[in-house]
Amino acid sequence: MEVRKALTCVLISVFLWAGDAQDSVPDSVLNCCEGDVLFLLDSSGSVSSYEFSRMVDFLSELALPFSLGPDQVRVGLLQVGTEPHLEFGFDAYSSQRGLQAALERTKQLKGDTNTVDALLMARNQVLKQGVPGGARPDLPRVLVWLTDGVDPGEVREPMTRLREEGVAVLVVSTGHGNYQVLREVTSPPTEEHLFFVDIDDINIISEDLRNAIIEIIRAERLQVKSVTATSAQLEWRPVLAGTGYYDIQFGPIRTGQTGGTGAPGTSPGIGLGPFQRITRPGDASSAQLIGLRPDTTYKVTLTPKANLEFLNSLQATFTTQTVNPQPEVQTLSTVSVSESSSRSVRVSWAPLLPHLIRDYQVEYSALPSGPLRVTRVSNTQSSTVLTDLQPDTQFLVTVSARQSNGKERAMSVKACTQEVLPALSDLQLTTVGNESVQLRWKGSFDGLRGYWVTWDRGQSQHSTLYLPPNRLSTTLTHVPSRARVCVSPVYRTARGEGLCCTA
Repeated sequence: MEVRKALTCVLISVFLWAGDAQDSVPDSVLNCCEGDVLFLLDSSGSVSSYEFSRMVDFLSELALPFSLGPDQVRVGLLQVGTEPHLEFGFDAYSSQRGLQAALERTKQLKGDTNTVDALLMARNQVLKQGVPGGARPDLPRVLVWLTDGVDPGEVREPMTRLREEGVAVLVVSTGHGNYQVLREVTSPPTEEHLFFVDIDDINIISEDLRNAIIEIIRAERLQVKSVTATSAQLEWRPVLAGTGYYDIQFGPIRTGQTGGTGAPGTSPGIGLGPFQRITRPGDASSAQLIGLRPDTTYKVTLTPKANLEFLNSLQATFTTQTVNPQPEVQTLSTVSVSESSSRSVRVSWAPLLPHLIRDYQVEYSALPSGPLRVTRVSNTQSSTVLTDLQPDTQFLVTVSARQSNGKERAMSVKACTQEVLPALSDLQLTTVGNESVQLRWKGSFDGLRGYWVTWDRGQSQHSTLYLPPNRLSTTLTHVPSRARVCVSPVYRTARGEGLCCTA
């Protein structure tokens, strides 16, 4: 009875903690949003138990501040394995207490990384409108894909179909993934929706990822899309139900200008500079802004006008493109591992751009929770050798290309050191009878699995014998004269160097 009471107290404390944590979240997060968020979680065998636990904890922290319910945010979880599994749909939980408990109960599937079938399930059952637990009409939908980057399959086509249906795709990779593939499936802007992070440091992206989700599902949000040098598309959620009209004012602002009373020829709340004004009917949800100046920051204010009620204005800022925008330079596109030994590995990267890169930082640690080690490499080098490593161990290596302007691009890769394979020593062969010999040797090495004995039987025939690691001798019969007898140590990954004698 006392144990049961103690457990009850612990559970109550957990729920109180969840409630207190949400109460401490700013009002800008609580009740901020309305939309559906589906977490696509890599639960396959390529993800270690430690990594999976960290991913689930990360999702718990990421979702905790949101207000849940049929009129606010709804969350679903779909696991990727040999057979994808819908852990829970959008209509399963309307409180943080239930959601947090469900995440805590989530068990890893293991098996293959069948992301393609999981995406089909997401499209046909979870994200499709009009089915039980499906997405709600006219509300934003977000897919957050957490993967270790290991062989996700041909995901381009199903991801493209989701995006064409209006689903925003955000990606978090905790390992060495194909950057080009992940970039192609991520919804723009890629720099805000694609994250590469070490599993041990995954919590550092919680706020940035949460803010990216909020920007997509913020209630009554005002979005600026398809920005060119001279035009932009304005989109919003209809709030007038076909009555009244929308008053739209937009104009250029100076750097640091956030509004004010304006000057002669300017609009209050827009900023300094000439402004334009257009209107749209109450059933509209978009407007095209034209006649803009290239490479200029604009502020736009949308005010719903209704006869019977007052509705808040919505504002947004955006910057038009330059006339001939320079393509983004990919400062880090590949990271690879080679020349692996028991104590070292070589890590290489590309491209080499010394005119853009200040230096490279290489971070590495043994999985699942080894100490983090950091080394810096000159901007003229495209590889480095990591030494003094633990044999037969998997490491997570992250390379960061650090630019002079403060920007940074990072990619991660897993590397494995080789197993130490000590050679056999002091093999002795003694004749003990007609066609019989006795073998003795010295062994007992760390990681030894046994011994492999081979000898000639004449006429190009060979015999073999496997012995356990505690055997240091054996007697062979029917060994012809001058037959060659060999003994090799056997380890987990390979045979070590053996010794041979002639009978």
